[in-house]
Amino acid sequence: MGLEEYKGVFIYAQQVDNEISPIAFELIGKGKELAKDLNTEVTAVLLGSNVKGLADQLAVYGADKVIVVDNPLLETYRTEPYAQALTAVINEYKPEIMLVGATAIGRDLGPTVSARVQTGLTADCTMLEIGDFPLVAVPGKEDQQKHNQLLMTRPAFGGNTIATIACPDNRPQMATVRPGVMQKIAPIEGAKANVVEFNPELKENNKYVEIEEVVKAVGNVENIMDAKILVSGGRGVGSAENFGMLKELADVLGGMVSCSRAAVENGWLAQDYQVGQTGKTVRPNVYFAIGISGAIQHVAGMEESDIIIAINKDADAPIFDVADYGIVGDLNKIVPALTAQLKAELGK
Repeated sequence: MGLEEYKGVFIYAQQVDNEISPIAFELIGKGKELAKDLNTEVTAVLLGSNVKGLADQLAVYGADKVIVVDNPLLETYRTEPYAQALTAVINEYKPEIMLVGATAIGRDLGPTVSARVQTGLTADCTMLEIGDFPLVAVPGKEDQQKHNQLLMTRPAFGGNTIATIACPDNRPQMATVRPGVMQKIAPIEGAKANVVEFNPELKENNKYVEIEEVVKAVGNVENIMDAKILVSGGRGVGSAENFGMLKELADVLGGMVSCSRAAVENGWLAQDYQVGQTGKTVRPNVYFAIGISGAIQHVAGMEESDIIIAINKDADAPIFDVADYGIVGDLNKIVPALTAQLKAELGK
């Protein structure tokens, strides 16, 4: 089958307990950009049981079409039936691009499906764009350069370099994308989904698992990905007790506290609050980097913040290279002074 038969940008619209995960809307937003460059449409693939009623939500955030696979075997996520369903969709509709969220589910589903449709997959992408591959034509072989390829960029070698990867000889071009990296579009009020119902046969086999019980843990951890203002601390904060200073600053601003990997490794905050390559990707309006050196692994998780304010005693710290505003000095003096001034200004 020729590659030219594969058309369209597809995204896997993850849902859990009949609630669409935010990553689905983010993927549609990026899918719209890619589809515009390719002069094609964005199709969301919705798998589950009794999920057709969720399709309009995907249209509101830009999906041109929604393929719904509704089957009782898909009520709760299990690798085998979901992999069979998504593989069947790809084989039937032949998308040129297939995007999956790099969630716990997506990191299981994406590679399984890519192997079954015999294509590659680039994991944990932080940037996607349409372009030429190779990026620069080899002299004398300009006619071998392929156009309109999905260029998938991700951190590599422990975050010490950035790799751009393409899949020029197989389709679909597949990638998983970290939640919080891409932006959803403004809602299209009143949008209704163009729904295509697809019912592939799902065959039970020895790869099926039986779910005996689902136990839902109730937690009260704040989601730092939702924060408009983040006050983030690193190794330079010095102790768990000193994070009290950061919490006070965050409270004055109506924000949340987050941290770097070093703070988690020292036991000062839980991993739920970690920003970076091995933590969460955030995009707040204001990001305070306090006592954070600015290793590339951390920067990868917060560099898209609207405004970055760095406080560090080391004037040569890499964090100042990405900061919009920088203060060189002792955070133990600067943070309390800043908090006191803000309290006075805001009347708190």
